[in-house]
Amino acid sequence: MKQKRPYLAFALFAITTVAFLPDMTYAFQEVAADVAAATETGAQEATVDGGTVEKIEYDAMFVVNNLWIMLAGMLVFVMHLGFATLESGLTRSKNTVNILFKNTMIVCIGLITYGICGFNIMYPGFDTVPDEWDADTQGQYEFVDSGFFKFAGFGFLTNGPEIAAIDDDATPEQITAFNENTAGYGDYTLFTDFFFQAMFAATCCTIVSGAVAGRVKLGTFLVFCLLFVSISYPITGSWHWGYGVLYRLDFYDFAGSTLVHSVGGWGALVMAGLLGARHGKYVDGRPKAIAPSNMPLAAIGVFLLWFGWFGFNGGSVLSADPGLVSLVLVTTSMAAAAGGLAAALISTVHGGKPDLSMSLNGVLAGLVGITAGADLMNPIEAIIIGAIAGLIVYFAVIFIDSVVKIDDPVGAISVHLVCGIWGTLAVGLFGVKAGMDQIQAQLIGIAAIGVFTVAFCLVVGLILKFTMGLRVSPEEEMEGLDLGEHGLQAYSYGG
Repeated sequence: MKQKRPYLAFALFAITTVAFLPDMTYAFQEVAADVAAATETGAQEATVDGGTVEKIEYDAMFVVNNLWIMLAGMLVFVMHLGFATLESGLTRSKNTVNILFKNTMIVCIGLITYGICGFNIMYPGFDTVPDEWDADTQGQYEFVDSGFFKFAGFGFLTNGPEIAAIDDDATPEQITAFNENTAGYGDYTLFTDFFFQAMFAATCCTIVSGAVAGRVKLGTFLVFCLLFVSISYPITGSWHWGYGVLYRLDFYDFAGSTLVHSVGGWGALVMAGLLGARHGKYVDGRPKAIAPSNMPLAAIGVFLLWFGWFGFNGGSVLSADPGLVSLVLVTTSMAAAAGGLAAALISTVHGGKPDLSMSLNGVLAGLVGITAGADLMNPIEAIIIGAIAGLIVYFAVIFIDSVVKIDDPVGAISVHLVCGIWGTLAVGLFGVKAGMDQIQAQLIGIAAIGVFTVAFCLVVGLILKFTMGLRVSPEEEMEGLDLGEHGLQAYSYGG
């Protein structure tokens, strides 16, 4: 009898399926009809103060585009976990709590300060007027008010449900507010735009965190982060992404090789230089390797970052365009793989044995390198860009460590600054924008953003050094910042 039960169950399932098949078919037809109706173009009108306003319908593509950018923002958020685990793994275990605490606070500070002022500095609404239509270029816009700085005020935090949704029962005022807050964003809402961009904002400080690990005062570092995220990063970001002066000069950075990674790299260079090296790093002027504490944790961090980068680059399409998003994901993957492979090969040839930490940084180098032009390249160009980045990062780490003598425990300067510059230049060397004019525009953008960021970080860093102090005491450094700053150890080996 037990042997017949599976057959009886299958027979009951078949009878039930046949009986309800007409209803299921009808239900699917209804869903298909609803989707088709939702994608039809058109708008409703409502009366406001004697006039009419257009009521934007929630069509299917608007919902899909908006959803993809929100999901991409969540992927970028995961990158902060990747930075935390990578930094923890590549540094000494006695500083793990301090590193995790810094990375947690960076996200908290970044979100709030970006909401208070950073978002409206980075996207201030530089005024534009349409130029005459040009048939060859399919239209041009002359940016008459593009500049270096503009602030749209503190109004973002006071926005709320009145601009968040619109339905058949919406009042004319809600319709007007919704239209105003989707105009200019096209396929997504104001809140989606903020959410995605805010996930980017704190990234620049996590880059700095790795370079100063093991010897920076916690309070001083957090004050630096507050100023860096709320002022420096949004200002330079507005020059391109906010349609400022660099946009007018045709500088191009798709997802932030310069605007995010090089900015963080410049900050890392300045702050690590002001701090000085960790105790025991240089003996008789020669660098001494300080072993990482947890390579499995470092590897997990890199894979989390690689995973999050699909949102970092893929979301920067700013729509769910199937062709462009899929291209960006492929070029991102190819560059990362090529970077990791190139770094592994050069470390084997030059160093004698394959170096895992170099290979992991090679993956990140490839990702940083492709970020500026991920939407402009074909897969073979992405492989070339990533492979060159993997080679560059290997020699950059050695050069900064041995020649410049700046102690960078995780290689943040080499990965994010050096390879960020390479990736930005690659836009003028490969892809659909390649050419001398584009190379010139890229060099101007790199130099302008670099000069401003270095100057800002030097001023802030020196003020903090002579007021709060930058570095912990030698005793705290030797004991470990976990106990000195937090009174807590990351690992308990007791029973």
